[in-house]
Amino acid sequence: MSGPSREDNSKEEVKEEDEGNRLLEVDGEGEGDSTSEEEAAYESGEKIVVVDFEFGTVDDSTVPPFSWKKLWMFTGPGFLMSIAFLDPGNLEGDLQAGAIAGYSLLWLLMWATLMGLLIQSLSARVGVATGRHLAELCRDEYPNWARYVLWFMAELALIGADIQEVIGSAIAIQILSRGVLPLWAGVLITASDCFFFLFLENYGVRKLEAAFAVLIATMALSFAWMFGDAQPSGKELVRGILIPRLSSKTIHQAVGVVGCVIMPHNVFLHSALVQSRKIDPHKKGRVQEALNYYNIESTVALSVTFMINLFVTTVFAKGFYGTKQANSIGLVNAGQYLEEKYGGGLFPILYIWGIGLLAAGQSSTITGTYAGQFIMGGFLNLRLKKWLRALITRSCAIVPTIIVAIVYNRSEASLDVLNEWLNVLQSIQIPFALIPLLTLVSKERIMGSFKVGPVLERVAWTVAALIIVINGYLLVDFFLSEVNSVLFGFVACSCTVAYIAFIVYLISQSGALPSALVDRLPKGFCSSEN
Repeated sequence: MSGPSREDNSKEEVKEEDEGNRLLEVDGEGEGDSTSEEEAAYESGEKIVVVDFEFGTVDDSTVPPFSWKKLWMFTGPGFLMSIAFLDPGNLEGDLQAGAIAGYSLLWLLMWATLMGLLIQSLSARVGVATGRHLAELCRDEYPNWARYVLWFMAELALIGADIQEVIGSAIAIQILSRGVLPLWAGVLITASDCFFFLFLENYGVRKLEAAFAVLIATMALSFAWMFGDAQPSGKELVRGILIPRLSSKTIHQAVGVVGCVIMPHNVFLHSALVQSRKIDPHKKGRVQEALNYYNIESTVALSVTFMINLFVTTVFAKGFYGTKQANSIGLVNAGQYLEEKYGGGLFPILYIWGIGLLAAGQSSTITGTYAGQFIMGGFLNLRLKKWLRALITRSCAIVPTIIVAIVYNRSEASLDVLNEWLNVLQSIQIPFALIPLLTLVSKERIMGSFKVGPVLERVAWTVAALIIVINGYLLVDFFLSEVNSVLFGFVACSCTVAYIAFIVYLISQSGALPSALVDRLPKGFCSSEN
């Protein structure tokens, strides 16, 4: 048989070129080099070049064979993304789930982590296949009014998460200083991480990733040490993972376990982090290879976070489940309760907890600064120097955090109330990250051949709907307990109507609504013209 003709090869090259152009398609065609003036997650010189170590030259239309060296080169973005699964807000959810529900919610922790893995893999898919991150794509996909609303919501979610993370770090500093440093002083010390971040960034992406690896290892060692000290029941642990159990008394903790997994800013962050490797979107084989390695890395990273969260949950389940302290334990007094329960020893558990909590707080605040740069730069197309963007992003979060630390430093109860409000703030924002992500990843015009298939699309929308409904339950439960005046009730209802209307608008853009229902929406409601 004769091989493919020169004409066939030419057609294939044209087809691949068209595919690449579609993947890189942006609004504003015909404006010359205007796209080069747009904000980018990483400059070309900052990206890591992934070399074929073992196999020489490989056809760019096929996926090269697996290589451990290449996996190492792609390792980093998934571990940075995984830090959001270990922030102080998550740790508080873990310890409260363990103290109140015992081992019974471990199965839910596992499934929630798997749901988070699915969402984050889709975020990485968007970033790799298009060469642009989620905030940039939202800027081009939605009309100006909608993208400004999305940007504002993303910033609110980021500020809410950052306050929890900075307060968590400040509590750890208070523990490790034996109460000498007040909460507000810990907040100021934590704010300096912005400069540490800028210092590391000057030395390249790999140095920054190595620093985060050290922080994750510190958390793993600290909480594993606590697990070894507490010696939770192995039988109950396995039973808790394998047998689903849920009761009316633990429903609130169950909602908290799932709600803590999806952080809105983290969805934006991961789509930008994966662009730190130099991948040509024109070459389908290379894009698929990158997606394969990123999926492996994200799976390993979230397996590590699952183990760390499991350590924390089981330690508090062993020590406090069924006790009088179970309902009053929180991030502020957890260290004190651990010391009373497990005592001192050569390495007092109070300080081991403090070290782990400090690593969690510091790492998550730095990734928050990172996410803030991508969100602000992507939605607003700001081309600012990195130090200036980091300073602006950090100030947006630190200023309200210092105010909060001073106002709420009166008692543990006031900080618990603050934490509830911050959880609600972040829960409100979840649809505004998930719906745009699922909309974009399902569009062939944007993703080309890397558009998700119908089965994965349905699974993703089901998971997103489940997460949104669960967080909706948290919102309803919270407002029913907090609304105690007619005026507050009226404002809450008005905001709810606007909130639901915007969610319906976003879903209408995705094509997920039945066409008969879309036709009934107000004229122009589904238009995405700028």
